[in-house]
Amino acid sequence: MPTRRSATAARIRRPICTPGPKSAPGSARLATHGLALDAWCYHPQLADVTALARAVPQATIVMCHVGGVLGYGAYAGKKDEVHAAWRANMAELATCPNVSVKLGGMLNRGAALNFRELPAPPNSAAWSAAWRPYVEPCIELFGAERCNFESNFPVDKMGTGYATLWNAFKRITAGCSQAEKLALYSGTAKRLYHLD
Repeated sequence: MPTRRSATAARIRRPICTPGPKSAPGSARLATHGLALDAWCYHPQLADVTALARAVPQATIVMCHVGGVLGYGAYAGKKDEVHAAWRANMAELATCPNVSVKLGGMLNRGAALNFRELPAPPNSAAWSAAWRPYVEPCIELFGAERCNFESNFPVDKMGTGYATLWNAFKRITAGCSQAEKLALYSGTAKRLYHLD
């Protein structure tokens, strides 16, 4: 008989997103109503989102928070290894034309920069340097027309201010064309969520 501790650990390791019979009908119903499914999971579960996207190709799926890159706990000190695994899974997810990605929400998992140990809050240059390795691959893999920025406030408030956050995003996209910026900052979100 498992101990309480091992039973809890087993629950934590179970995927949040379960593709197939349990998730597909709900996702298909969303699609019939023209609604998008916002998928929020961690990077080890990205294959589940890919499987769901392939099982329900008519569903519009939005992968939140650049795919939930973890940087603490069992993933602490493994930044390069985690980044490689995340990027490979995101490349596979990008082959599903019904999936888009929200760019943001990277503070709450500690994947890029441990801001709690710094003597002062990071400025937009520091945040853009920390987030660029996650944002740029998403834009490269999915294209600007399948990516949109998000603020994730009030959660992001624990490590940055609203203006600093958006200035970091502007720094990352400084080399993008006007058409790409229009998609990233408004166009993709308008299309996905029918905001017009």
